Amino acid sequence: MHDPVMERATLAARHDFDLLPKSTEIEVQAARHSELSALADMANRLVPGVQITEPDLERYFSFDPGSILTFSRKNKLLGAVAFIYLNRRGHDALIRAEMNLTRPDFGLLAGRSDQACAIYVWAIAGHGRAMAGLGNVSTHLSAPRLAPADLYAQPSSADGRNLMIAIGFEPVESFQQELWRYQRPWNRVRSSVSAVRAARSLADARP
Repeated sequence: MHDPVMERATLAARHDFDLLPKSTEIEVQAARHSELSALADMANRLVPGVQITEPDLERYFSFDPGSILTFSRKNKLLGAVAFIYLNRRGHDALIRAEMNLTRPDFGLLAGRSDQACAIYVWAIAGHGRAMAGLGNVSTHLSAPRLAPADLYAQPSSADGRNLMIAIGFEPVESFQQELWRYQRPWNRVRSSVSAVRAARSLADARP
């Protein structure tokens, strides 16, 4: 369940994920245990190549209920997004292609009270206007334990790739096949400052 995709791309223009407006029409909240069966069925129908069972979802839901968010409108379930919150070992394993993205080892995941070092978008699927709730998702990911972490994904369909492009993801160098990253705005500033300092240090070291 590692292919982010949506039933049809609905974001034509490029937007920064962290600046997407919050929807008042779409409700985004942590999944309930009673919804896991429906979510597994939805993932199998909407995400190409996925075969996920309710017990598979339950394993990660039990580890961190906040890793699966649902999209709903007027009490009708429209879709969901599932994340893997990675610790430092998990982040390194992702970049080096040393982790099983279908059934990731719990030793690579950040605990509920631990700060995430990276966030992997495990899957995203939805009907109709579900994706209008992505701004609500960015609000969820601005929590203190999640805000410092960049997002990663592996789109393997045209719709999934279009969605990633639309919300600011870009391909990143790694041993992982077609890994894309969304760098949080505050991390971009930090990276730019570090690059300037490195350039200055190099210039100062020249004879």
